[in-house]
Parts: sequence; structure tokens; C-alpha cells
Amino acid sequence: MFQALLVLNPASNRIARIDLTDASVTTVVSDVGPVPDGIVYDETARRIYWTNMGAPDFDPALPLDDNNYDFSPKNGSIESVALDGTDRRQVLPVGALTTGKQLDADFVAGQLYWSDREGRRVSRADVDGTELTDLVVNPATGDKAEECVGIAVDPAGNALYWTQKGPAKGGRGRIFRANLVMPEGQTAAARTDIEVLWDHLPEPIDLWLDTTNGYLYWTDRGAEPAGNTLNRAPIPARGEPGGDPEILARGFAEAIGLTVDLEAGLAYVADLGGSVRAVALDGTSDSVIAKFEGQSLTGIVGVQ
Repeated sequence: MFQALLVLNPASNRIARIDLTDASVTTVVSDVGPVPDGIVYDETARRIYWTNMGAPDFDPALPLDDNNYDFSPKNGSIESVALDGTDRRQVLPVGALTTGKQLDADFVAGQLYWSDREGRRVSRADVDGTELTDLVVNPATGDKAEECVGIAVDPAGNALYWTQKGPAKGGRGRIFRANLVMPEGQTAAARTDIEVLWDHLPEPIDLWLDTTNGYLYWTDRGAEPAGNTLNRAPIPARGEPGGDPEILARGFAEAIGLTVDLEAGLAYVADLGGSVRAVALDGTSDSVIAKFEGQSLTGIVGVQ
């Protein structure tokens, strides 16, 4: 079971630790970098990895709203630090990616996977930053429906899942699956094994994969009633579309980060309103366990 949660707080530019025994909050890393978004934790090495979206361009005449920021400059990065906040390392330097979003990992193989939103791609690298490889590259059509956001990997099942959220509150969100191993002779920009599992979702964001029980979980920050929700659905068989999702919780303030503690039977969701909610997977409870007033939260991960 999780003993603590690590959450990314772009507003205060830090990684915060929430102790689940007493709800106390401490800072693990301050000055994490511009707009941190995705986070994973290597329990064996006791190291944290996170993505930075990079500093956006914005028009000062417009409201400070997420939709008015331009994250197209290629200035994203990935960093790492020990759980105690020491030994900070740069995994991929600023400019190695465009906009780092959700991060996942296969720590047995020593590999990180992430979605690059404005880069319109899904990529992989070793935990030391070497062997940078694109797995999916979408065309530059100018359509936000091609931007990649969430990611989850199933190494044993040779499966890669990712979200393309579409325009804000646009109802054009999709969840995809492809082989984790690139088909022979194909490229990231031209591969034939990509499946659309769900289409016309409000705005799917982060993914979490439960291969033990056969479920895919995701957050959605789109328009209500189906948006600003925590969802799950059975993982569809190869070649089959996904079924109707089950909504486990509603009413988030722009739901983003997601992690699941199967042993405790709880999903934890972080939102841009500064809340972390614990949602029972059996539907028996839903409560706010931490509130960062006036702040925003993105990625979240559990620590055992």
C-alpha cells in the first residue's frame, strides 16, 4: 500500500510529498523547472523522474488561462532526483522534447516513456537519457486532435496506450493502442498497428493501466457531464473497440494526474484546482485528502 503521494505543483514549482498517515505535506524538490507535468517513481532505485512542459509563450493582454499559453516552443525536458531530494540529474536537456506530458516507465528494462503534446508524438529513452526513440509521430496538421497527452505501457503484453485529448472541451478525445515493439520495417510516422479504442471522449488526459484485473483508468478534464471525471473500462481485446466507460467520480476542477493503489482499492486524482482526491474503486468513498489553496496540481504517483 502507498505510504505517501508525490504530486507536481506547477504553481509553486515544486514536488510535494503528502504523507498518507497524517496528511502532512513537505517539499521534496523546489524549483523543479518550468511547468512540470508527468511523474513516475522507481521504488527499487528510490528515484523520482518527471517531465517539464517548458516555458510557454503567452500574450499578456489575454487572461492567464491554460488555453492562452503557447507551448509550441521546443523547450521541454526530463529530470530525476533521489526520493530525499538529493542527487538531481538532467535526463534529457531543455530542447530535447517539445512539451513533456504524462510519463510512464519500465524500470526492469530501464526505460522511460512519455507523451509530447505539441511535439505530437510518443517517445522513449533509457533512464540515463540515451537511446532517445520516437514510437508515434503524428502529422503537423495544426489540429489539436493530433496532440498526445497521456501514456501507459504494458511491456509483458507488448502494448502501448496513449491519449489525444483534442481541443479544450471539444468532445474529440481519443485513446489509442499500438504494439510497444515497432513492427518490422515501419516507422513512428507510418505504422499500421495503431488502434483507436475510444473516440469522441470529452478530453481524456492521464492513463493508468491495471493489467492484473484488466482495466484501463483515465482522467478527463472535458465538459461535464462526462468530463471532469475519473473513468475506467475493461481493456479491450486486440482488434476490438473499448466499451462504455464506468465513471467512478465526478466534479473535479480540471482532472489531470492519476495513480491507483490496487492493494488499498483507491485511485488518487490531482486536479488544477489544487485538490487531491481519494476515490474507492468499489464506489464506496470519495474524499479530498489534500487541498493546495490557490495552487494547481498535475502529475501524481504513489510511494510504498
